[in-house]
Amino acid sequence: MPYFQSGNLEFQYDTVPLWHNGNLTSPIHILGGGLAGAEAAFQVARSGLPAILWEMRPVRSTPAHKTGQFAELVCSNSLKSETRDTAPWLLKEELRRSGSRLLQVAEAARVPGGQALTVDRDRFSDKVTDALASLETIEIRREEVTRIPDNGIVIVATGPLTSDALAADIAQRTGSDRLYFYDSISPIVDAETINYDIAFRASRYGKSIDGTSDYLNCPMNQQEYERFVDALLEAQKHTPHIPDDVPYFEACLPIEEIARRGRDTLRFGPMKPVGLDDPRTGRWPYAVVQLRQETLRASSYNLVGFQNYLKYPDQKRVFRMIPGLENAEFLRYGQIHRNTYINAPSLLTPELSLRTEPRVFFAGQISGVEGYVESIATGLLAGRFAAMLAQGATPSAPPRETALGSLCHYIAGADPNDYQPANITFDLLPKLPETELRRYKHDKKARHAAVCRLALTKLDEYLHVAV
Repeated sequence: MPYFQSGNLEFQYDTVPLWHNGNLTSPIHILGGGLAGAEAAFQVARSGLPAILWEMRPVRSTPAHKTGQFAELVCSNSLKSETRDTAPWLLKEELRRSGSRLLQVAEAARVPGGQALTVDRDRFSDKVTDALASLETIEIRREEVTRIPDNGIVIVATGPLTSDALAADIAQRTGSDRLYFYDSISPIVDAETINYDIAFRASRYGKSIDGTSDYLNCPMNQQEYERFVDALLEAQKHTPHIPDDVPYFEACLPIEEIARRGRDTLRFGPMKPVGLDDPRTGRWPYAVVQLRQETLRASSYNLVGFQNYLKYPDQKRVFRMIPGLENAEFLRYGQIHRNTYINAPSLLTPELSLRTEPRVFFAGQISGVEGYVESIATGLLAGRFAAMLAQGATPSAPPRETALGSLCHYIAGADPNDYQPANITFDLLPKLPETELRRYKHDKKARHAAVCRLALTKLDEYLHVAV
């Protein structure tokens, strides 16, 4: 579908409506320029409708963001597995078939990352920002929005770091208290300061997308590991006012929290050595710290799974105990920040709109999905649903059998008394028919492949009808 061209027409907030296909149309308001908001804006533009994209950065920043660019990746630079017939692959494949602009940009900003879709985060956000700025139907406003507009169609995609003022307005509007958990981000080191006599290149079991060894691996023997764990447990928190029983997101635990759960938990988590042969010994190390390339020029690497909230001097001291990082220079230290999200099952429909106000949609992490691709997915859906509503159509969620439909189902249908942020997993998708379950009873890979085939078939049918 071609992009709508509007010449030099300037959009005015809630004052100047526009004509679209003979009908009077007001701009759709998109609050937040992260992954969800950016994808939503692209989808609205694709429909030929005007929109105002509101982003408070760089006028007002957040504890985690470093730039004012759209779709800035603040934690990992990985969009997860590209291994066929996995749940993350299925969600990305559905997005590609649905015309996700951000996944197109991700391919253009790709860097080596084993079996994952990994991007140069600066290149990625720069390309997204440039693409949005080039759309004549999208007006960009660098202002903080402190309340949901009272008129028109609105997509709230302000992410987990929604400003206090807007979060308070959302809480008042929905009649619910804000929910939150604390999340952490990983450190990044200068590639030139890594000791390559110790760190070796390898992907687990030799697997990667293009046959190359995309990770740097810092091996530890048992004595080195034990000393590291002791130092990690003794290090001081950067934010000591946060209570010990803080509700972390289990899929993104701070490394020191993992260590507190047992001395070997790191070796079965982010420091697991399986499938990594140290070329100096020909064997698996006792433990391994993996480094993933951050930029296309391989000028920096992040410590995979090493999100934390230690004081900066302690991070430098403890992480320099890792073999290969003795003289590492840190370009970014680990941090902790508050993630805000609504109790979506008590508030939203499967089409991501408020049950009490169907003109207001929620997308991204504020709706309770966790992960980059999941945020892109809900942004794509909210953008399409909002455009449908603006054009007089009735939005409908993708089929339950799809990854996209299952995300919608989880957001709207999970238990509101125990709602937790979720990544896409096969557990969110419905089970296969009983006959197929019996057929693949002892073959999980074949079962997952069958789930993916059914999902893509149903998505293609949905997209054909939707278009």
